[in-house]
Amino acid sequence: MLHPFRDCAGAVDQVTAWTTAHGVELVASTEDVARLQLQGVTPVDLTELATSCDGIIALGGDGTLLGAMRLVVDDPVPVLGVNFGRLGFLTEVEGRELEGALTAMAEGRSTLESRSCLVVRGPGWETVAFNDVVVARVPGEGMVDATLSVAGRRYGHYRCDALIISTPMGSTAYNYAAGGPVMSPGAEGVLVTPSAPLNGIDRTLVLGPHEPLHLTLPEDAGRPAVEVDGLVVGRLGPGDELHVSARADAGLLVRLDDWLAADRSRVKLSLLDLPLLPEELAELLPDELRRRQPGGVTPPGSTPSTPPSRRD
Repeated sequence: MLHPFRDCAGAVDQVTAWTTAHGVELVASTEDVARLQLQGVTPVDLTELATSCDGIIALGGDGTLLGAMRLVVDDPVPVLGVNFGRLGFLTEVEGRELEGALTAMAEGRSTLESRSCLVVRGPGWETVAFNDVVVARVPGEGMVDATLSVAGRRYGHYRCDALIISTPMGSTAYNYAAGGPVMSPGAEGVLVTPSAPLNGIDRTLVLGPHEPLHLTLPEDAGRPAVEVDGLVVGRLGPGDELHVSARADAGLLVRLDDWLAADRSRVKLSLLDLPLLPEELAELLPDELRRRQPGGVTPPGSTPSTPPSRRD
């Protein structure tokens, strides 16, 4: 899967050379193959891409990675995130590390981490989110005005600029920017954080993984937007309801160096407090967190495992 407008053709050439040498078929969406005039890549529609692959390489940034995970949510396969974006909190490797990462995966020097998602149901539609679902104020159309119920019991009423419902993996995104806590992606649960609350609840609510929640808008409410992983998917109106529940084991992320990925993300979070552009922040990362040895580094005392495959 490729970033929708960045030119990742050079990286695709790297992957094509590797897959050709290792007897692996490489496919991409018909639209991307035509847009970048890719050679050595089989064009397929998104349905075939979602159902026939043993793994996905997401070339882009966090948004491309999240899109790849949503694509295969019904039958998860390993997803390797390669950063061609800005900071790239979720992606595993930088573009220059791509060939070594593929070799590490082929040789079993990688692991898989399971991720939960949020199943989101609005009026007449349903989708999933791996980071967060946000009910956000639209300028000129009133605040977010909603009553929250948890497992069928009323919890409280919110009036705010945005109400952020996030997974543990998504806790470092909008939830963090709004003052919410960082939660380990290995933990279970759902975070509910108001942004710029007018009154009432102004703290993050941490729910268990089996506690479904729903929001109800009063009859005199405005028309807030609903964002899923940063993409606007619709609007809510007076009297509408939004239902959200967690689904475990909905995605699989490829990890080469768990300890290094965690260290790099922690440093990136601390750098966000500086008034700098993302490309300037990346230059402040210590060299040992920006670079890896080809194929990844295995921490002393750990035993790499071979990721499962759909077919021999």
